[in-house]
Amino acid sequence: MRYRHSTLTSRLVDAAAAAAGPGAAMPLSKATFRVPAKTGRTWADWPTQLPPVAPAASTFPTAALAATTPAATTPVEPPPLTGQLAVAAEPPLDPELLTGPVEVTGITQVTHDVKTFELRAGWMSAVDFAPGQYVTMRIPELGLERCYSISSAPFGTNIFTITVKRVSGGAVSTHLHDNVRVGDRLHVDGPYGMFSTSFHQAERHLFLSAGSGITPIMSMVRSLLARQGGLGTDIVFIHSASTPLDIIFRAELEQLAEVAGVSVTILCSRDSEVETWAGRRGRIDAATLAEVVPDAADRETFVCGPGPYMDAVRPLLAEAGVRSVRTHEESFVFATSPADRVAKAGARAKAAGAGAVGVTGVSHAVEFTVSGRTVDCDESTTVLDSALDAGLSVPSSCSEGACGTCKSVLVSGEVEMKHAGGIRPQEIAAGKFLPCCSTPLTDLIVER
Repeated sequence: MRYRHSTLTSRLVDAAAAAAGPGAAMPLSKATFRVPAKTGRTWADWPTQLPPVAPAASTFPTAALAATTPAATTPVEPPPLTGQLAVAAEPPLDPELLTGPVEVTGITQVTHDVKTFELRAGWMSAVDFAPGQYVTMRIPELGLERCYSISSAPFGTNIFTITVKRVSGGAVSTHLHDNVRVGDRLHVDGPYGMFSTSFHQAERHLFLSAGSGITPIMSMVRSLLARQGGLGTDIVFIHSASTPLDIIFRAELEQLAEVAGVSVTILCSRDSEVETWAGRRGRIDAATLAEVVPDAADRETFVCGPGPYMDAVRPLLAEAGVRSVRTHEESFVFATSPADRVAKAGARAKAAGAGAVGVTGVSHAVEFTVSGRTVDCDESTTVLDSALDAGLSVPSSCSEGACGTCKSVLVSGEVEMKHAGGIRPQEIAAGKFLPCCSTPLTDLIVER
């Protein structure tokens, strides 16, 4: 995607305005983007407390799926709201975007190391997202950001959920599990991603997940069941877990198995200390896939899980005849380490010196207005990598155009941007871009 931000001269603006007539909207070419006026407001200006919470609508479309967790895991009710809590929150900059502070209205203990956080976007009448998409969670006190899939389905309310597994050594997941309480505020930005049945529609689906990779899959399954409108359902769902105690959404999966047109298979690698697993054992393999879903080649397939799981599933699907164009993956293996960045920079320098294919040798100046620094960036290097190579501090996470963490304003210039769903059309139209997946075509001025 080629993206240019330029400003019309006053002469052209006056001429266009005269031709359009009084009060008419100014037409912009497909290659021209206008930057909105700055308001000076930031999330820090938001009230620390939000208005009363309306009861959340049921997450599930039928009574058969109403009970999703055991009684012991019922979401915690928020405390009574009084005084300042009754004051309405100031609306966000854009009431149509899920970007701003959300209130935690419920917390559910799903497994021993997994919690679901029910979140309310008070400024929106309804949260608009495609099932399977994710949000970038910002934790200002930690100075960190992480991406979490939305686990609920979009049912027209301003309530949505994320389901988070505690990761050993994971600062953000540990913070969410140990410190976040009902009534607290969290900052989200999104939704992002193309991993969704909304973008890859079909009549027959195959869902494969492992561990916490079940969260976006569950959002899609819930949404499909809710939107059937009496039409036939054809879903095959295969989930892998380490032990019975690690099965996320276990009660709901068992209920789903009773729904007509839905086939659910759960595999456990081993028994837990308190339960001997009576279902299928071991890891997913070609024999299991052939037996459970012999028509895999005829289905739109969605896969989400840890890296090793994804690596194991790809050849199995290829062997089963599933075309790559009908296979969709989601993985949050983000955050390039400093060592990786140094190695990457060295490889770029070596390739440039050797005249490698794809290294153009054409360099452009990139000015960062906030820091006052200007760096050189060739047409084969991303704006983010050039900034990091020069020692500039630029927040980033995925380095592949997926999470939106590095989003910046392109004041002027032209870039080639190849993103993976981490920026919305409205944001591009507002003059924003993702440095992590953008290479310069001209000199640039970046507000960062």
